[in-house]
Amino acid sequence: MRIVFAGTPDFAVPSLRAAAQRNEVVAVYTQPDRPAGRGRGLTPSPVKREALERGIEVVQPENFKSAAAREALAAYKPDLLVVVAYGLILPQAVLDIPAQGCWNVHASLLPRWRGAAPIQRAIQANDARTGVCLMQMEKGLDTGPVLLSQALDIGSEETGGQLHDRLAALGAQVLADGLGLLRAGIRPIPQPQPKDGVTYAHKLDKAEARLDWSRPALELANKVRAFNPWPMAEAQVAGERLRLHSAVALPVSHDAAPGTLLAAGRDGLDVACGEGVLRIRVLQRDGGKAITAADYLNGRRDLLVGV
Repeated sequence: MRIVFAGTPDFAVPSLRAAAQRNEVVAVYTQPDRPAGRGRGLTPSPVKREALERGIEVVQPENFKSAAAREALAAYKPDLLVVVAYGLILPQAVLDIPAQGCWNVHASLLPRWRGAAPIQRAIQANDARTGVCLMQMEKGLDTGPVLLSQALDIGSEETGGQLHDRLAALGAQVLADGLGLLRAGIRPIPQPQPKDGVTYAHKLDKAEARLDWSRPALELANKVRAFNPWPMAEAQVAGERLRLHSAVALPVSHDAAPGTLLAAGRDGLDVACGEGVLRIRVLQRDGGKAITAADYLNGRRDLLVGV
């Protein structure tokens, strides 16, 4: 099959490898190079780097609004367009180009968590399960019928980064299964998404990263997990702004004001929440690196007094 692949971040790289394994990927579409790093130099996307290593032609349009951009895609005569975290909404005129339509690998069990950040929102909501759907694309946002899906359990302390990597691998597996069926002349049967249970995974915003100690400890612990490695939760603790890499909720009753440091020891920093206590286990000071609470307290001996 002649496949055009569209994707941008690390999540899409395993799927690109799966698509290229037993098919002809004639072109890779990815977002234009963006400024990144301290020098803010233009940096290619992970998908672009993978494509160039494989000798696949790379195309980076800003969008598909022009007829020229759509004609360039059509010139590849794709049997299938595979889209994985591309970052652009594709108009119907683009979806109509490939002979077999357009497939999308989405990191949730649709219709739950349509949208930009399904991995982090699933953890933040304390979901026990998530998964990957291979979806037939249509004009709506992640509304198309599901062709194949696989579920997996979310670990009780799993971070956004860890779940991202597992789902990226699972997405590649589901895509490979779908492509194998199509090569064999078996088209997966599209299953319309249920009308009930629709939720939207809105894009992550750095402004969300600040913890509100008046909220329940479990909610904050889930946010710490979900936002690791980006945008990373942060909070004021004992008069200092800290970024939190790891924390757990303790079902402890207390009468302290939210944000009060209740205890500080090798096991962590215990902070009063609106309900329960958040134990901070791994943290990062401004300009520093991630360290354990025990190492942090070596430089903050004052916190061991009177706590």
